[in-house]
Amino acid sequence: MANRTSSRPSTALLAAIITTAVVLVVGVILFATTRGTTSSGSSGGNDWVSAVSTDVKVAPVAHGSSAPLGTQVVTHDVVVGTGTPAKAGDTVTVQYVGASYTSGAVFDSSWSRGQAAQFSLSGVIPGFAQGIIGMQPGGRRVIEIPAALGYGAAGSPPAVAPNENLVFIVDLVSIP
Repeated sequence: MANRTSSRPSTALLAAIITTAVVLVVGVILFATTRGTTSSGSSGGNDWVSAVSTDVKVAPVAHGSSAPLGTQVVTHDVVVGTGTPAKAGDTVTVQYVGASYTSGAVFDSSWSRGQAAQFSLSGVIPGFAQGIIGMQPGGRRVIEIPAALGYGAAGSPPAVAPNENLVFIVDLVSIP
């Protein structure tokens, strides 16, 4: 009797192919979900965000970035607070550093004035308000703001140039 060989793949080969496919899919999902916490849009790809101090008693340091920034506000929680999250229109008390997204040059800082600032989220630039929503007291968040949701084409001379992307590092002290 002649030996017949099968042209079908072995069970071990099929198992290896399926395992490889599953690993690739899981890897893609993990990559997509670990690129920073975003309020909308995707992460600007800033490696320096992980270097922001978690000590909310110390002024944070902003750095510039050459990573492209999309058209949506992007947030990165450095410290997650506790309690009731901020919502649109709330009045908040915050410590913050505002800087140029590209150069990291600071244009405003409550830390440099020596006291926290209090204001309504309905009275600030749209990107700043969007970035604070959902934040809890005691938290520290990096907020990347595209120019259109910041000071736009007009800028805020001399501190903020026209069409300048911004970054704020914000500590939410309280929601009075």
